[in-house]
Amino acid sequence: MNDSSVNNSAQAKPGTRLFVLLQYCLPQHLLTALIYRLAQIRYTPIKNGLIRGFNKLYKVNLDELEKPVPDGFATFNEFFTRQLRADARAITADIDAIASPVDGTISQIGQIAGDTIFQAKRHKYDIDALLASDIADARQYQNGAFTTIYLAPYNYHRIHAPLDGELQSIRYVPGALFSVNQATVSGVPGLFARNERLVCQFTTAHGPLAIVFVGALNVGSISTPWTGEIRPRKKGLVEEIDMKTLQAGTSVHKGDLLGWFNMGSTVILLLPAAHWRDDLVAGKSVQMGESLGASISA
Repeated sequence: MNDSSVNNSAQAKPGTRLFVLLQYCLPQHLLTALIYRLAQIRYTPIKNGLIRGFNKLYKVNLDELEKPVPDGFATFNEFFTRQLRADARAITADIDAIASPVDGTISQIGQIAGDTIFQAKRHKYDIDALLASDIADARQYQNGAFTTIYLAPYNYHRIHAPLDGELQSIRYVPGALFSVNQATVSGVPGLFARNERLVCQFTTAHGPLAIVFVGALNVGSISTPWTGEIRPRKKGLVEEIDMKTLQAGTSVHKGDLLGWFNMGSTVILLLPAAHWRDDLVAGKSVQMGESLGASISA
């Protein structure tokens, strides 16, 4: 842990500081693997108990679901990655509008300062570190626009296309599994460029678009229609997914399913330019499909 980690954490409340510091010591990947196995249990009394206990704690909106709870779900993970009724979300019809890819809470939103993205007070990180790509790739988003959206445990956990586009690349980046709640985001420098992540890059009518699925503590895996399920890896090389091996077509329409977290996490959008809605600030809740603002042609 570097000195800046300690100094930033030290300004938080004692309980929060301890929670953040503890994560440097925890066996993050082992704990996440155990939670993954627990979420896959099919034994009905345990599975139903987990679902009922979760609903009691987080008060999920069950009226939006296609299936009955808990009997309509074979595992807790199936419930956590649940589908909604077809009419539960309206996708913005404005051709230039950027649809929210998820239900969640705005962690940060705004403009990219050169090649630097704002994470939280005292913390920033670079585009190329986030994308784990070369400088030319990252340069597409210099002085562009970004938003970071946190998915709380009670949120709907599927990710959808914010714009029409064509998938150009998928890159898996192994890494740490720090929590992505606000306390940890405020206390761990460069968190989003340190955690495991899946980087999907698209071309759109308005220029390039990057959608970053950020892994986290207890996120047992990330799934997409193209890659299937990807389990966390602590170490190893960045993996550029071979586009010839994809399991689905590469064209997407606004609102199409892009993937899901098997437990909760964060999504980051990068664009060359965008005009975000004026009322979207840190702490604002959004729903999948609503307009976040207008995309601007590069």
